[in-house]
Amino acid sequence: MFDVIQEDLAALEPALEEAIVSETPLITDVGMHLVSSGGKRLRPALFLLAAHGGASFDRARAMPVAVALELIHTASLVHDDVIDEADTRRGAETTNAKWGNQIAILSGDYIFARAFKLVAEEGYDSSVYVKLAHLVCTLSEGEILQDHTAYQIPTGEDAYYERIRKKTADFLEICCELGGFIGGMSPADTAQMAEYGRDIGMAFQITDDLLDFRRSSEDIGKPAGHDLAQGYVTLPVIRALSVLGAGEREELAALITNPKKPVEEVARALALVRASDGLDYAQEQADAYLVRAKAALPASLDPRIRETCLMAADFIGRREF
Repeated sequence: MFDVIQEDLAALEPALEEAIVSETPLITDVGMHLVSSGGKRLRPALFLLAAHGGASFDRARAMPVAVALELIHTASLVHDDVIDEADTRRGAETTNAKWGNQIAILSGDYIFARAFKLVAEEGYDSSVYVKLAHLVCTLSEGEILQDHTAYQIPTGEDAYYERIRKKTADFLEICCELGGFIGGMSPADTAQMAEYGRDIGMAFQITDDLLDFRRSSEDIGKPAGHDLAQGYVTLPVIRALSVLGAGEREELAALITNPKKPVEEVARALALVRASDGLDYAQEQADAYLVRAKAALPASLDPRIRETCLMAADFIGRREF
C-alpha cells in the first residue's frame, strides 16, 4: 500500500532503533523489544505521505519528526498496557508483563523524552513543538476520559466520539498536518490534509473497536472482548443498548457495569451486542468518516500520493488486524 514511500519507511526502521538506544542497557533492551514487535507504522507513514505531497520534501529534514511520531505512539501504548494490565500486544509479550510495571512506566517516559529530544535537536519552527506537545496532552485526556467512564452506561454517542477523537483522531490529524507543513504544502492544502487525517482517525478507532467483536484473540494480538472486560463502552455497545429489547438491554447494562465479570459473562455481553445491529451501525459510521476523508484530500496532490491516501482509507475501513 505504501510503495510510494517505501524507501522512507525502510529508512525509518534503523532510525527508530538508533533513537531508543540508551546508556542503560536495560532501557535499550526494552526499546528494541518494542521496536522489533512491529506495528503498522501508520502514523509516520501518513506524515511522510503528506510531506511528499508538498513542494519541498526532504527526507533528512522529515525523518526526525516521523521517528518522533512513532515513538510517541509507542510510549503511549506502553503506558496503556500498564493501565489495562495487558499481557500481550501484537501477539508479543508486553513490556509490563516482561519487566514489570515500574520499568514499563519509566521506559515509556524515556521514549516520550527521546521523541521530543529528537525534534528539539533539529531546530524546527516552534509550531512543530507546540503540535507535538498538544498531541501528548490530548492522548492523555483521551485515556483519562476512558478510565473515568469505565463500567458506566453512556447517555449517548457524543462522549464516545470525544474520547476517540482525543485518543486517535487528533493524532492522525497532527501527523498529516505536520507532514504538509514540513513538506512545504500551502496552508490551505495543509488544512485539508489535517481534515483527512482527523476523519480517517475517527474511522480507524471505530474499526479498532469493532475488532473486539469480530476477531479472535489470535487475529488481533490481544484478548477478544478486551474492551468489554475493561468496562470500555464502544459504539457497537452504545448502539446495542439503544435497540435491544428491554430485557436484553437490562442484561447488557448489568454486564457492562460489573467490574468483576468472569469470562463467560464477557462472552454473553459479546453475544448480546452481536445479536443487535450494533456492528453494522458502527461500520456505517466508520464508512461515513472515510467518505469525508477522501473528499477532503487537496486537489493539488500528486496522483501517486492521492492514490495511496485513498488506499489507506480503504484499508482502515476493512482492516482485520
